[in-house]
This record gives sequence, structure tokens and C-alpha cells, in this order.
Amino acid sequence: MSLRSTLSVLALTLSLAVPSLAAAQDLKVGYVDYQRVLVEVADGKAAKNRLQKWVEGREKEIAQEQQNLLKEKETLEKQASAMSEEVRAQKAADFQKKYLELMQKFEKSRAEIAERERKEMEPIIGKIDEVIAGIAKRDNLGMVFEKRDSGLVFAMSQYDLTNEVIRNYNSASGKPKDAPVAKDAPKK
Repeated sequence: MSLRSTLSVLALTLSLAVPSLAAAQDLKVGYVDYQRVLVEVADGKAAKNRLQKWVEGREKEIAQEQQNLLKEKETLEKQASAMSEEVRAQKAADFQKKYLELMQKFEKSRAEIAERERKEMEPIIGKIDEVIAGIAKRDNLGMVFEKRDSGLVFAMSQYDLTNEVIRNYNSASGKPKDAPVAKDAPKK
């Protein structure tokens, strides 16, 4: 390849790259710690408390059944020597069945917890997304990343929108919608 053709290819490449670099300089970005927002917004705290109370109730119920099963096992072990082989085998099979039912209940409970959490958080996540979109539009941000799941390794704190998202979410949620005006309010 001649020097002239090499220079023309280089010039063409630079002419294509320069507009892209200029556009990249105009690109504004931000990031949000979504997990922190979910934990710190008022609706997220309330949802977490509701979910925690429900989970504690389920845990107590399963723990009680587990205690009853352990007592039954102890009783079975104490009385095993006085039982016939057939009765002992039947009682052991009954115990095994109850144990498996408890394990199934435990697994079902875990799935219910995940489903309840999804249902509790889904509307909150939707509102958070709206708040983020509003901030992005207002500040003309081209992209907003999630801090933990986006693969973001480093970002300067000046691009962190988390506190602003929390403030905007809580202030928007705290305002009563279509609040009636007091009849005695002064007219301007």
C-alpha cells in the first residue's frame, strides 16, 4: 500500500471517529444504587416490614411443627423397644411421611416468600423507575446505570443519583393526590 493510500485511509478513519468522540463528550450519565433506594424509601420500608411480619409468622408455624415432629421422634425412639417390628416400621413410615410433608411445606413457604416479595416490590420499583426517568429527562442524561448489577466497576460520586431518587420518591409519595382545598382558605 502506498503512502498516499495509507494517509487517505487514516484520514477517512479519523473523519468517521471524530463525530463519535464529540457525541460521546456530550453524553451525560448517572448511576443509582437500587438496593439502597428500595431499603430507604418510605414505601420500601413499609413493604419490608409487612413482609418481615408475614415471614416471621410462617417461620413460627414451621418451627412449631418441627418441634412437634422432634417430640414425636423422641417418643418413637423411647417406645421402639416395646413395639413389634411391624408397628415400629409403620410408625417410622408415618414419621417419614410427616417429615417429608414438613420439608415440602418449608420449600413451598420459600417460594411464597419470593412471590410475596415480588408482589410487594413491583409497584415500588415502577415508581422508582418513573422517578429515575424524570431525573434523567430533567438533567438530559443519556444513560442511568444500576450500581451493582450493571457491571459498573467505578464511577465518581458526582454521578450518583441515589440520594436524589430517594428524596424525590419520598416527596412524591408524601403528597396527597387530589387533596381537597379547605373551604376557609384565603383567596388570592
